[in-house]
Amino acid sequence: MPADLSGTWNLLCSDNFEGYMLALGIDFATRKIAKMLKPQKVIEQNGDSFTIHTCSSLRNYLVKFKVGEEFEEDNKGLDNRKCKSLVIWDNDRLTCVQKGEKQNRGWTHWIEGDKLHLEMFCEGQVCKQTFQRA
Repeated sequence: MPADLSGTWNLLCSDNFEGYMLALGIDFATRKIAKMLKPQKVIEQNGDSFTIHTCSSLRNYLVKFKVGEEFEEDNKGLDNRKCKSLVIWDNDRLTCVQKGEKQNRGWTHWIEGDKLHLEMFCEGQVCKQTFQRA
């Protein structure tokens, strides 16, 4: 049985967010503001259907998907690119591969102990974030 990622999660720490945003081509001013934010994730999981809200004082982002079904993702409010995304279970890790302008792009969510981990990757840059249940 895959992990249950449902819940409200607050950001504890972030490593290499700047490098990841540079790889996405995000402008200087937005990167400086985004690095100061402490976003909250609200994950709603119903079997293999997910809704993930990422909320901050700068921007909010919402993505809905079903594991194993490719979908078109509009990253408006992030790097403003569209891509084809496919999310799969890799053991207890929820992994997304995004195909579009940027190469080797995607993310992985998993739980270890009482923490939610997120690795976001793009063109060789990896950002690691850790969240705690709110």
